[in-house]
Amino acid sequence: MTTLDNIDDRVAAQAFRRLVRHLRHRTDAANIDLMGLAGFCRNCLSDWVAEASDGALDKDAAREAIYGMPYAQWKALHVSEATPEQLERMAASVARNRADGDI
Repeated sequence: MTTLDNIDDRVAAQAFRRLVRHLRHRTDAANIDLMGLAGFCRNCLSDWVAEASDGALDKDAAREAIYGMPYAQWKALHVSEATPEQLERMAASVARNRADGDI
């Protein structure tokens, strides 16, 4: 068991909610850029939430929980077309996730 696994669930949940609120506030941090830099984005986070819920939340409900609104609404407000450079960085980053074992 790692140190991460020893963090109390209440503490982990507080940190998770803080991360989600931070991502909601930082709409300037585009998902494509998050993917290019860190290999995950809000959609990944919502997918992980849906998976962890064992069916209690479907993909749309999990996305609304992460985005704070329906995904289509958030996308209309905050998403612009990705540049070729952003797509290239994202592809390289996703490849690294696979190479590192896709945490």
